[in-house]
Amino acid sequence: MRLKSDVIVIGAGAAGMMCAIRAGQRGRSVVVLDHAKAPGEKIRISGGGRCNFTNIHAGPKNFLSANPHFCKSALARFTPADFIAMVEGHGIAWHEKSLGQLFCDNSAKDIIRMLLDEMRAAGVQLRLQTEILAVEKDSDGFRVRTSEGEYECASLVVATGGKSIPKMGATGFAYRIAELFGLALVETRPGLVPLTLDPVLLESIAPLSGISAPSEIRHGKTGFREALLFTHRGLSGPAILQISSYWREGDEIAIDIEPDVDLLLHLKKAKQANGRQSAQTALGEILPKRLAQYLTEREAISGNMADLSDRGLIRLCDAVQNWKIKPSGSEGYRTAEVTLGGIDTTGLDSRTMQAKSVPGLYFIGECVDVTGWLGGYNFQWAWASGFAAGESL
Repeated sequence: MRLKSDVIVIGAGAAGMMCAIRAGQRGRSVVVLDHAKAPGEKIRISGGGRCNFTNIHAGPKNFLSANPHFCKSALARFTPADFIAMVEGHGIAWHEKSLGQLFCDNSAKDIIRMLLDEMRAAGVQLRLQTEILAVEKDSDGFRVRTSEGEYECASLVVATGGKSIPKMGATGFAYRIAELFGLALVETRPGLVPLTLDPVLLESIAPLSGISAPSEIRHGKTGFREALLFTHRGLSGPAILQISSYWREGDEIAIDIEPDVDLLLHLKKAKQANGRQSAQTALGEILPKRLAQYLTEREAISGNMADLSDRGLIRLCDAVQNWKIKPSGSEGYRTAEVTLGGIDTTGLDSRTMQAKSVPGLYFIGECVDVTGWLGGYNFQWAWASGFAAGESL
């Protein structure tokens, strides 16, 4: 079988489907190819099954890239409000959670159905369970050899994501295509991922597994105020996932538990009100009791509050709100929500997502060196970069 079309999009994820929709709306004949059994698998599992589909605060400041200016054009031309309008146009109920994060009221499948409906309305053909065997370019465009036959197109869009969550079928396919056509790559690594600890430290904090607390996690001048979660492997929770994108192996992070509490003032008042209570008890009024016990024992602080000097109080506060930890690593791509790095943006046109040296070849979504914070930002990049390419094809 040989099928000719104006556009082939490889990858039926968020970016690929958005690109196909926009190109189809503009009258292009579009075929979307994917090796998976179903489209939008990462959409389906996102946000605990409710899809954190965008963030109302999404802007260039929320993204990491070797070129922080690259994402500005696409983000400005397809905004969270634009995607919300699409969602509401399909009657999908949604709500805002903390920090501008938007979720479906019912199911992430609502977003997938919306995208599929839009694709059908735009005349887009979707071919699933189709393995890509080879990609070639000639004077007429591109040839894509697949397990289901050969496809020809004038424009080829690669939207196959990064390496994160390989059990969902993630591969480095986009990077191989980029290298095949001479595009440079920025080093890739797991992002938005739990951090692991060395065995000695992990054993010492084992009693804390399952405890969550409001925290600010800092790495250099960067900090995030969200929940911290102690796990049987190390540290997780939104604050840790956020800082993991900035952390590098060998670096230290600082943990401030209950950052909005003046802990020293609380302990001084507790000492004045009841000097006979233990420091662990006083600290346990603010922190989970197991965490209060761990920190007081780690600092070897015992006895009554009345016996604790101001210097001892300050030392205890420092243990809680300036706790320095050096993670040993991360849980890797297996649990990472995104891939940092990817296709070097210097080789792409920021307005169209087209490869500067290969006319007709486009890269969009996670495979590009643009990575958002946790909280709907990466979906917004998928929608925006897909729309930008769809407008240009």
